[in-house]
Amino acid sequence: MKRKFTIITLIFAFFASSCNNDYLERYPIAELAPENYFRTASELQTYTNAFYADLPDALAIHYNNPNQGDDEARNTLAAEFQGTRTTPASGGGWTWTSLRRINFYLENSHKCADEAARLQYDGVARFFRAYFYYNKVVRFGDVPWYDKVNQLDDPAMFKAKDSRKDVFAKMLDDLDYAIANCSTVKNPQLINKWTVLAFKSRMCLFEGTFRKYHGLGDWEEILEEGVKAADELMNANEYSIYKNDPHTAYQELFIAEDANPAEMIMARQYDASVPFVHSANFYILSASYGRPGMVKELVNSYLMKDGSRFTDKANYDKLSFYEETQDRDPRLAQTIRTPGYKRIGANMTSVPDFATSVTGYQYVKYILSSAFDAGQSSNDMPIIRYAEVLLNYAEAKAELGTLNQGDIDRTIKLIRERVGMPNLNVTEANAKPDPYLMATYPNVSKNGQTGVILEIRRERRIELVKEGLRFNDLLRWKEGAKVAKPFYGMYFPGAGEYDLDQDGKLDLVIYEGTAPAKKPGVQYQKLGELVLENGKSGRIINLPDILKKWTEDKDYYYPIPTQELQLNTKLEQNKGWDKSGT
Repeated sequence: MKRKFTIITLIFAFFASSCNNDYLERYPIAELAPENYFRTASELQTYTNAFYADLPDALAIHYNNPNQGDDEARNTLAAEFQGTRTTPASGGGWTWTSLRRINFYLENSHKCADEAARLQYDGVARFFRAYFYYNKVVRFGDVPWYDKVNQLDDPAMFKAKDSRKDVFAKMLDDLDYAIANCSTVKNPQLINKWTVLAFKSRMCLFEGTFRKYHGLGDWEEILEEGVKAADELMNANEYSIYKNDPHTAYQELFIAEDANPAEMIMARQYDASVPFVHSANFYILSASYGRPGMVKELVNSYLMKDGSRFTDKANYDKLSFYEETQDRDPRLAQTIRTPGYKRIGANMTSVPDFATSVTGYQYVKYILSSAFDAGQSSNDMPIIRYAEVLLNYAEAKAELGTLNQGDIDRTIKLIRERVGMPNLNVTEANAKPDPYLMATYPNVSKNGQTGVILEIRRERRIELVKEGLRFNDLLRWKEGAKVAKPFYGMYFPGAGEYDLDQDGKLDLVIYEGTAPAKKPGVQYQKLGELVLENGKSGRIINLPDILKKWTEDKDYYYPIPTQELQLNTKLEQNKGWDKSGT
């Protein structure tokens, strides 16, 4: 059923297709005479609608590295994982056009006599200013704060960086203003009070845990702010966890043409009639777009469906694909192809395609029918989900050391119930922390709630996989070095014939030397081209010849471009990065 697209979709489509950077630089100063604009509610709405183009699109959400962090292997490797980032001459994320638009609006919105409209759209603008600065703080740490439009000869244009703590305090002021003044009408395409509360829980969780694990201090009050924001949203009873058949409900969220308003607090809207579409099918299923695959460490993290730990099983790391996928958390089979998988609109089952997945663990999250394979997918993309808010709340309380079973019952329990998984027991988790997760996150806090912190991290990784949050999670936990470790795929004992789904039909032949005569419907992989960690046996290893590197005292931030340092001599380069571009 074709839906009616919104003006926001048209704005997304315009910015996605526009290559005219000069237009972006000139807008709005040269395009609007403020004395003749900002007079009516519709003008305020029209102007603030342009801010939505800064929200992440499908590229950033589900198929752009490094956002997927250590969850996903591809046939290319992000510079962040190789340690090959250099100081750019310009760009590099140090752009301020969006902020200039926002401040221009806030300096002129008082011209509107409709006070209710002005307060509402000022709230939207201040949300986007906090959102802008969130991305800057995550990327650069300390940055200069600007809350007005400065002309090129204004001395304020050449100020030093403000501390991230001062900037963050102003971001909180903006969000609190937005919470007090934005509309309370739910709409997954428009900023409202609930969107702001949800984002505040995300922003505070990042900043609070980043300060905690990086030794910056003053983290407790930030996590408390995040807890309060999540709690307010939860108590409002405006959102819920979408439920249906436990074996399909999770996947249904991400293949829906329209974002589910019960759980999707904010989503990027796509519509083929505009056209404004994305390439999820093509990215995941083609051999020419990275061949993405889930890594084995993440597959290992999924619990058994009875809640027990898969990694407690004997020889768990050497089980066949069929054996390792049986009786697991149902989200595994709704995120990657597992035995018995049938694509939407297909009658036949499909096994993983090694020509399009470098690890063999091939994603099905976001995948529509074959009619969308040419890059025409139009299912909406999640930006903020209610499930994330519940996870933010639980993690913040655990890091504060105040989490109890009641907190789990109103958060993790609801998420697991969607797929029929048993609840998390706080006492048991803390009594026996998972050694596999302890090795995965060596820097985890040892505060008496270590076990449950680890379990919440497990839940977060599984529930939010391919939603663009993993890399930032590693940054805030001070676990960036994980991206420099090998990315592994399926285990194979050696060359031979494999019935991957145990349906009695040959699916895969791994061979040495000369290729055997090929049979229809069978995949062939040559040993050596398919690289196993022990040479002739072991897990598939991704890009074994490419050096991966993470420098702890440098790589948690990005460098400031050299031209900016030359233009503003008061700016200091981030630690470890060169000023000259080397």
